Parts: sequence; structure tokens; C-alpha cells
Amino acid sequence: MSDLKAKVQNIDPNVKARSINDFIDKTGNIYESLVAISKRSNEISLQLKDELNGKLQEFSVTSDAIEEILENKEQIEISKFYEKLPNPAVIAIEEYLNGEFSIQYKEVEAPEEA
Repeated sequence: MSDLKAKVQNIDPNVKARSINDFIDKTGNIYESLVAISKRSNEISLQLKDELNGKLQEFSVTSDAIEEILENKEQIEISKFYEKLPNPAVIAIEEYLNGEFSIQYKEVEAPEEA
């Protein structure tokens, strides 16, 4: 996962206008490209969420008193780091345009005629 974090730190977090032809080139269909990007974006989002939750679990303290909520500077820094990362959709678009993931289609068998 640290590979993903290192890679996305160089990506501009702002959304940019893109040419539709860049998306159509690989699949021939804009909708198929957008579905692939959407699915990859969901994967990235889940990966980052799991990693962030894992890191924040290290700081969790089980306590009976609600008033005893402690602020930890390390925990705040970790949260800020993840907030500054680009949106998973932006990351997925960059990966798609750079050819870092491929699209695979499931084979659908034709129904047999009686």
C-alpha cells in the first residue's frame, strides 16, 4: 500500500479537463472506460480507507468515560496526510490514462437452443 501512497503524492489533486478521445482509445467506448475507472476508483478508496483505519486503530484506547478523549498529534498528522491525497477518482483516471491497469471482459456463453 505504501507504493500507492508514494505514487499518488505526485498527482495533482485538482480535476482537469480531459479529451474524450483519450478515454475512448483503449476501449472504443466512453462508457466502458468510465465503468472501468469507476471500479478502480472504488478499489483505491477501499484500500486507502482500510489502511487509514488500521493506522488509527493503533491509537484507539478503550475507556468507559466519554470525557477522556485524548488528542494525539501523530493521529492528527496521519489524518491530515490522508485528507491531502487526491480523490480516488482522480487517481483512477491517471492510472487509466497511463495504462497502469487493464480491462478484462467476462466471457458470456450463448444460451443453447432446444
